[in-house]
Amino acid sequence: MKNLLVDYTPFHVEPAMITESEVANNGRVIVTGVLQRAGAPNQNERVYPKHILEREVEKYKQTEIAQRRALGELDHPESSVVNLQNVSHNVLDVWWKGNDLYGKVEVLPTPAGNILKELLGMNITLGISSRGMGSVKQMAEGTVEVQDDFELVCWDFVSNPSTHGAFMRPSGINESVQHKTVDKYSKVNSIINEMLCDLTCKCALPNQE
Repeated sequence: MKNLLVDYTPFHVEPAMITESEVANNGRVIVTGVLQRAGAPNQNERVYPKHILEREVEKYKQTEIAQRRALGELDHPESSVVNLQNVSHNVLDVWWKGNDLYGKVEVLPTPAGNILKELLGMNITLGISSRGMGSVKQMAEGTVEVQDDFELVCWDFVSNPSTHGAFMRPSGINESVQHKTVDKYSKVNSIINEMLCDLTCKCALPNQE
């Protein structure tokens, strides 16, 4: 049975990179970084075999990226469908360096994209997280391995990895460390919620003219 699978990787962007990108790309914000790692356990002790990721990444390049519709959202929904109302970015290119999958990502001038741009500009470390559908197999060493039926959907920018009900929870992590992680990412979630609230309130105001 296929489930919603996500994989979290910190995505570091220096604030100066935002300004430099806007100057170099006629106002467009384009950032690069590691999107995902193959063959190594993630925070959920889940392993993505490289041959499966290579297959899905190649399909993604030939379809979504080639047709300029490699869209992703700001924060994971509990769905395998990309919601256009929450789209924040578009993946322009992906390539491998060993087991690391790198990507070039354009932050879009959408409401969610503007929030993403502001968060990155404030030097807040977010994560880039793959979203896909597939099954897993429990391995003897305590990890779970993604199986051949895996289908990549997109990459999202997220603040808190593995928090939704459909996500697999991290294992083998000290409880006090988990609380610190939740506290850290709760602050980021609060910022996102405040920005969304401000945007919603402004849009809801009647025309004063």
